[in-house]
Amino acid sequence: MTLKGTIMKRTITLAALALTSTLALAACGEATEPEPETTDTTTSATNTETTTAETTATATATTTEADGEISAEHNNADIMFAQMMIPHHQQAVEMSEMLLTKEDIPTEVADFAQGVIDAQGPEIDRMNAMLEAWGQQPVTGSSGMGGMDHGDMSGMSGMMTEEDMAALENAQGTEAARLYLEQMTAHHEGAVDMARDEVNDGQNPQAAALAEQVIEDQEAEIAEMEQMLQNL
Repeated sequence: MTLKGTIMKRTITLAALALTSTLALAACGEATEPEPETTDTTTSATNTETTTAETTATATATTTEADGEISAEHNNADIMFAQMMIPHHQQAVEMSEMLLTKEDIPTEVADFAQGVIDAQGPEIDRMNAMLEAWGQQPVTGSSGMGGMDHGDMSGMSGMMTEEDMAALENAQGTEAARLYLEQMTAHHEGAVDMARDEVNDGQNPQAAALAEQVIEDQEAEIAEMEQMLQNL
């Protein structure tokens, strides 16, 4: 073989070795690239855990505000809300208990009346606890504030008069159910108005939260009563 041929052969061999080394290094680099995906997955999991924790904390704070310890922070609107809403609730409970003593009341109306008792009884207790926390006397007795009778309270939004209560007491069966639903619809509308005043003017966070709950619950019950009236 000539000297020229030998040089060309060595050159080709060296080039082939260089190419092989380059490909091997590229393959190693590709094998180590997936690591960033693990980092992304870890980051995503961490973000999800953080979001879940924040959601849980928010829900806990909302529950505490509505049902936890009562803040001493309050104003006259808060006091008025509790002092007026307690006898308002007491009358709703009285109307519902009156209906449940009657015969031939449609089951869905009787169940609704029991629901009013179950919901508004604890709210009365809650509002009395608020008054005590604010250094005020609790409102006790079925007649409500300071021994006021139904006639005295008729100026409160949605309250029934003595004549209204007598009419409900004397009615029977389906007629009693119809009268109860009509009266309770007006009663609920009055409670919603009072609760809106608290939301707008009150200062205590627990009282405001209760007022918002009253609005939500009683607006839904008004729609339910309207449907029951159509079914009678």
